[in-house]
Amino acid sequence: MTPAGVTIAHPDRLYIDGRWVPSLSGRFIEVVSPNTEQVVARVAEADESDMDAAVEAARRAFDHGPWPTTSVAERIAAFRRMIDHLEARVPELAKAWTAQMGGLASFAPIMQGGTIATLRQITGFAEQFEFVEERATVGAKVGLVAYEPVGVVAAIAPWNGPFGIMANKVAYALLCGCTVIMKPSPETPLEAYIIAEAAEAAGIPPGVVGLVPSHREAADHLVCNPGVDKVSFTGSTLAGKRIASVCGSRIARCTLELGGKSAAIIRDDYSTADAAKLLANTITLISGQVCAMLSRAIVPARRHDEIAEAIAAEMKAIRVGHSDDPATQLGPLAMKRQLERVEMYIEEGRQTADLVTGGNRPSHLNQGYFIEPTLFANVDNASRIAQEEIFGPVLCLIPVEDEEEAVAVANASNYGLNGSVLTHDADAAYRIGRRIRTGGFGQNGLRMDFGLPFGGFKQSGVGREGGPEGLHPYLEAKTMLLDEMPEAL
Repeated sequence: MTPAGVTIAHPDRLYIDGRWVPSLSGRFIEVVSPNTEQVVARVAEADESDMDAAVEAARRAFDHGPWPTTSVAERIAAFRRMIDHLEARVPELAKAWTAQMGGLASFAPIMQGGTIATLRQITGFAEQFEFVEERATVGAKVGLVAYEPVGVVAAIAPWNGPFGIMANKVAYALLCGCTVIMKPSPETPLEAYIIAEAAEAAGIPPGVVGLVPSHREAADHLVCNPGVDKVSFTGSTLAGKRIASVCGSRIARCTLELGGKSAAIIRDDYSTADAAKLLANTITLISGQVCAMLSRAIVPARRHDEIAEAIAAEMKAIRVGHSDDPATQLGPLAMKRQLERVEMYIEEGRQTADLVTGGNRPSHLNQGYFIEPTLFANVDNASRIAQEEIFGPVLCLIPVEDEEEAVAVANASNYGLNGSVLTHDADAAYRIGRRIRTGGFGQNGLRMDFGLPFGGFKQSGVGREGGPEGLHPYLEAKTMLLDEMPEAL
């Protein structure tokens, strides 16, 4: 069972060792529409035995198969065939995203098409990368550094950006010569099926790409399997801590892109009207379900009330509705438990800050996981709503006296993923940005470029994805000291 407009050949199967096979559990995952609360898809559910079978196939393909020793040019050619297949299916990928997690239909083709462009860019990085380079050495006549694939990769993607995040992990893994096992979120498994079908269509050898949708227990079993050399995970900090501890216990590699509680600092040269429009239309992007979301606005105390009033006016004008309605500006949250989580934080905020607008389910929508855009003012930066990731359209307004305090408040967080300063002074933006302890920083808004390194400081993660730097976590560096330059080079 798949949504209208999404055609998947074997949703009732797993993809292991180049074959579509029934799950050993015989169970299925049901995907619920956040717009209607109705089941829109049903896919096979992997259990622990399925995970072991997928690892065994990936291990065999890496240790004995041709993929790791295939030339970079051949790997690039094969992956480009995958990209061509995926590009032809952007309309399906867009419909899948809207149906599964309520992403706006008006934005979905842009988002999925942008992923195709990023995949082509990643391919270019691999094409230019020196997988063997000569280095000066005093230890021998010839010094080489060879970059070799890290091995079997477990790629675990979240539900908010399931295609782009999973496809990027698969891209880096395959181009580096790794084998990869895809474990998509049970809320959004369809994109990974399309990626697996692209691998099959492109002639990727058996075992090189696997697909095992599952719930948490089987996913943990996959992470714990000693046949997995590296885990590439995007998701919550809590789950990331568990993965880090498991990988640390056996010195497995891991890349973790985790949560955030990013701050936007408003300077005096940025108008109230412009700040309100930018912040209101940022916190509602993908219903606020973005790890790098600017969810804390740090404002001059003397302008606090006027900025709060202006943001509230912008929020009240935002059209909340079903994600497949072209006029909708704010769709639903992705699932019931996420709605309940956001409502819990809103109730917490009512006790510790001033609720300016929002905070309720829209009165005109009696079905689906909808919440109004919500603004809290006079927020204490030490409070839960300022310190914990809400992952919804909830903005906290924090007053400060000056720039020094603004920087201190921005940095007073366990997270360090993203940040921004709203100013027309690029020198000031650079100066402040260098003082903020985050992996990304943008002038005037939520700015992201997955052709550049992406990741966080502190509890926002370990390692980087994106850019040429995204290749390194999928490679091991081998130093070779030789008496002569080998003819193979």
